[in-house]
Amino acid sequence: MVQPYEDPGTVTELRPDTSTQRYEEARAAAHRAMSTVRIVPDQPETESEVETERPSYLGFKAGAAFFGWLIALSMTVFLSLVVAGIGGLAGYFLDYTLLDARQRPTEVGLAGAVGVIVVLSLAYFCGGYVAGRLARFDGKRQGFGVWLITVLVVVLIAGIGAALNVWYGTVSQFDRSDLPLRLGTLDSDLLVYGAAATAGAVVLLTLFFAIVGGRAGRRFHDKIDAELD
Repeated sequence: MVQPYEDPGTVTELRPDTSTQRYEEARAAAHRAMSTVRIVPDQPETESEVETERPSYLGFKAGAAFFGWLIALSMTVFLSLVVAGIGGLAGYFLDYTLLDARQRPTEVGLAGAVGVIVVLSLAYFCGGYVAGRLARFDGKRQGFGVWLITVLVVVLIAGIGAALNVWYGTVSQFDRSDLPLRLGTLDSDLLVYGAAATAGAVVLLTLFFAIVGGRAGRRFHDKIDAELD
């Protein structure tokens, strides 16, 4: 058998490794691509963006304001009874009679006005607080809603009373001569100014304390959210 032999004078050509060359080209291309990429850090969420994530929870809640209004009425009755009881005990121990009240109508009227303002302010603070707790968000609006419901109810009752007075003359039939303080025992100017000042104080202070109470009711949930975070 004859075996072929290579010519010792023939020079074998060495070819470069194509796989290594392709790897280097791919690596260089990846390096060029990464060098053109710009990494932008995440921006912190602003307050407006956070608020827009939960629009359904914001705004005025009629249900929360209504139940807060009911609490305000209940607290008005309760605190009125408490103040009346304190006044009765004070009159009993100080021997303050009905005759003394009629002889000092200005002092009695001033004490009554202060008592009304204090009672309504505390009652509407409680009503706003309950409304703020129920709604969780926007406690100030819920407190304002409690006060607004009261205004609407008062306007409605005043309208009904005016209509009844026109039809049946109910105001002229109202006579309570047994009261210790009657219109004739007070100076007319003092009565007008005192009633106007009391009404203005009641309107402004009930509004203020209702809003403050709503804000206080929301702070309860803010503390819980802060602890959970």
